[in-house]
Amino acid sequence: MSIHLIGGGRNEEASAEVYGPFLREAGTAPAVACLVLGEGGGTEPTDRLAAVLRAAVPSCRPVPVPVPPDGAFDPAVLAGADALLVRGGPAAVCHDALAGVLDTVALHVLRGMPYAGVSAGAAVAAEHAIVGGRLSDGVPVCPPGAAEGLEEIDVRPGLGLLPGAVEPRAAQRGTLSRLVEVVARGRAGRGVALDEDTLLTVDGDRARVSGRGRVHTVRTGNATGDVVVRAYGAGEEFTI
Repeated sequence: MSIHLIGGGRNEEASAEVYGPFLREAGTAPAVACLVLGEGGGTEPTDRLAAVLRAAVPSCRPVPVPVPPDGAFDPAVLAGADALLVRGGPAAVCHDALAGVLDTVALHVLRGMPYAGVSAGAAVAAEHAIVGGRLSDGVPVCPPGAAEGLEEIDVRPGLGLLPGAVEPRAAQRGTLSRLVEVVARGRAGRGVALDEDTLLTVDGDRARVSGRGRVHTVRTGNATGDVVVRAYGAGEEFTI
């Protein structure tokens, strides 16, 4: 069982690299429960996501599961699914929709259901979910566009599918610096920051990078207060 973390983006040209490994792991013509969380606007978000998935694996069967703002996800919809994909708008909205069923969703994945988290879905997959904020004790640590409407950095319990924390859209929204602050403050022991159109496949304690961007790891160093940042590109692996 692998965990597939995608930093965001809707580039159909990159879909085979980014979504292909997840869909192939789900089997032949898999039924993929696609949780589109916290978005309104009719069927456009789910239609767009389905097109991206079919561009990667034409035989896949996306099953849209829209959850409106202030709504909650019912895990009963996973009964007939071969895989689970979670993406959504603000990470806090995504977290709120899953907060009451974190353990139930995690159990499905730990029993072998492939999981792909896109953007907010990647953030909530980890042990600690960074859901927004741009300030650390009043000091700016990332651009306002990454704040998701929050001021101070907000870290909540996540699904716990991998240790540490995950920041999506690292290059596009400047979230790497926020992850560094979270780790430096001891609010997560480690973390990974993913660019858009970039996939990190986690299998046990090993992680492999695919796609068009980079993945940065953030860990505490040997000296007190030190934080070590390393970058990895497509085809590279590291211990999570």
